Amino acid sequence: MTSISATILPHLPYLRRFARSLTGRQESGDAYVAALLESLNFDPAGLPGDLTPRTALYRAFLKTWNSLAINGKAEADSGHEAQPAEAKLAIADRRLGHLTPQSRQAFLLVTVEGFTPSDVCEIMDLPLDQSAKLLSEASREIAEQVQSTVLIIEDEPLIAIDLESVVTSIGHRVLAIARTRQEAVVAFKKHKPGLVLADIQLADGSSGLDAVNEILGSTEVPVIFITAYPEQLLTGKRPEPTFLISKPFRQETLQAVISQALFFDMKATPAKGAGSS
Repeated sequence: MTSISATILPHLPYLRRFARSLTGRQESGDAYVAALLESLNFDPAGLPGDLTPRTALYRAFLKTWNSLAINGKAEADSGHEAQPAEAKLAIADRRLGHLTPQSRQAFLLVTVEGFTPSDVCEIMDLPLDQSAKLLSEASREIAEQVQSTVLIIEDEPLIAIDLESVVTSIGHRVLAIARTRQEAVVAFKKHKPGLVLADIQLADGSSGLDAVNEILGSTEVPVIFITAYPEQLLTGKRPEPTFLISKPFRQETLQAVISQALFFDMKATPAKGAGSS
């Protein structure tokens, strides 16, 4: 019999990506995943046996997510010994009143994680006709999201044009496009954007990850990494991205992740004409 760890291990990096997208923080997302793993270690039957391993894992995760009222983070920064996952989740995090609703969960499952609408119904334990309604609601929510300014770090001109087109199509403004680490750092200091989209491998052989780490050394800004090799960033070693998109990307995937990243950013401003959420 295959062990539960061997069954779920290949899917954990992507579950962590999904968890971080829901919470907006690396620490919070990983704490929820840790809570799930502790639960499965105590009761392996929590992983439904009538579903594919990946679908079953995401279903068990959302069951854990929905059973815990607080979206929290560890107090590891204080120098105290690490706490159990349940204790970490009991610490209030920012925007507690705005936990990701079902519509956004469904949208991220489809656009970012690649599940079908019928898979979403299995994962979220919903009637078969419910996913279409949730996806429609999410699309409307995205149109009402916050507005921001964007720095694109990308050395391929055609990809940069595609990124700029998606960004502007949902109401944001691109301030600059950088092709190297040095250009990225200079552009960020000059323009002070509210969001960064970053490739990993850049034109001069430098790293978009290094550029972002240098930027984040002096300020805090949401960053979305876009790479053909997401597994290289989801290694369990720090630093890791909160928001990560695989190349080739779909327009709706990028739209969803941009809106999700800005949803958690305190400095972003509501879109003009947007209703209250």
